[in-house]
Amino acid sequence: MASHTLPHRLSIYLDLIRWNRPAGSYLLLWPTLSALWFAAGGSPGWHLLVVFVLGTFLMRSAGCAVNDVADRDFDRHVKRTAQRPVTSGLIRGREALGVGAVLAFAAFLLVLSTNLATVAWSVVALAVSIFYPFTKRFFSMPQAVLGVAFSFGIPMAFAAVQGQVPAFAWWLLLGNLFWVLAYDTEYAMVDRDDDVKIGIRTSAITLGRFDVAGVMAFYAIYLGSWALLGLQAGRGPAYLAGIALAGGIAAWHFTLIRTRTREGCFRAFRLNHWVGFVVFAGLVADLALT
Repeated sequence: MASHTLPHRLSIYLDLIRWNRPAGSYLLLWPTLSALWFAAGGSPGWHLLVVFVLGTFLMRSAGCAVNDVADRDFDRHVKRTAQRPVTSGLIRGREALGVGAVLAFAAFLLVLSTNLATVAWSVVALAVSIFYPFTKRFFSMPQAVLGVAFSFGIPMAFAAVQGQVPAFAWWLLLGNLFWVLAYDTEYAMVDRDDDVKIGIRTSAITLGRFDVAGVMAFYAIYLGSWALLGLQAGRGPAYLAGIALAGGIAAWHFTLIRTRTREGCFRAFRLNHWVGFVVFAGLVADLALT
């Protein structure tokens, strides 16, 4: 009986943390790695690379567990989320939180191998991540809070490399926040009809008929700010080529979301990590060439 139960339980845990849907982890990873390369002026070394890659995947997984517990009463009314493990009753909320706590603790152990500044900022990052799911109840743009949570790898990366967080890092975070607003508004557009019925707040609902225009404006602010910050940091043609390619991907997303179909909006969200990847790839190439 135990041999049957353990694999079944493991499959539920993997579903809880979206193990087979890593796109969300990539959305966290690329700006974090970009910050590491900016902070180090090139490769930050294997130690920090391993810490931040593994830490990103662990914290995203922990965040999924916390989010599912916080949203369990909402998720049962949304087509896309009704069968999540907590909502469907496959796992109790307390057990899901236990899984999240174990994963967050594992990430914290990784951070302990860096320095005191990074450890301190990791506590702030955890607090923001826990706070985010509850903002849907009272804040008209909860995606902005998610933007802070999903961008906090940036100051942590600078803290790990330099022992401090310069103003440049906070400007990168602010710019990246607008990318999060762009892709999570696309995500919210998928569930807008259900969200209106159950009374939660999202940027897609707040923006109303200006949702598509808002998404494209968010992309423009993100890419424009990172282009200017890169120039300020001495980055050159390869970096700007990455920004331009990301702009091309964003323009393609316009064709996916302009009719506001669930399929188009979800596809735009699911493939959004390529925007962050090409920006990171351009930065790596630019630093390698200088």
